[in-house]
Amino acid sequence: MLMNSSEFLLGVAGISATLIGTFIVGVFFYLDTDLHRVMMSSDAADHYLRSSVRWVFAVYALPLFVALTLAVFEPLWGALTFIALSVIVLLCTIDTGRRMLARGGSGESIGLVVNQWACTAAVVVLVVLPWVIGGWVPPASAFVPSIVLALAAAFASTVALIMKQFDLTAAMAESGAFDERSPTAPTSEENNG
Repeated sequence: MLMNSSEFLLGVAGISATLIGTFIVGVFFYLDTDLHRVMMSSDAADHYLRSSVRWVFAVYALPLFVALTLAVFEPLWGALTFIALSVIVLLCTIDTGRRMLARGGSGESIGLVVNQWACTAAVVVLVVLPWVIGGWVPPASAFVPSIVLALAAAFASTVALIMKQFDLTAAMAESGAFDERSPTAPTSEENNG
């Protein structure tokens, strides 16, 4: 039995909403631990991290809102929603690229640099793909590859940001930055759950 396009789009919107929610929880836990202040190697790295989080939210929003719009309304409304969110994603991509190029922006992370440029290329492709596939007013099916590419790029960026934080935490633990005298050192109660 084949799934109709509305069911597929609603499923993709549900996946995107779940990933946004999980990302929000992760960001709040990260901010709540106060590790972001201790682990940032420079102001440029902190600005890049903030810009990257903003980018991830924008890219997760694109498949969520475009899929919902295409599932309920005519393709023209889906195209207009896609255009509006694409402008936001493009502006966020330019901002993260600009912050990446700032001295110390990536915090010496090759993974973040590779991810940044791969996702920048993905954004360029996903923005033009519906019109390449479907013409001036693409059908709902022409947006599917862009929606899936946006989900993949946002997920890859989420993974890159998480791995960067794990690397920083491991480096700080090895250097002894979390000693008992540090006001931000985790307590034994926090370590035990």
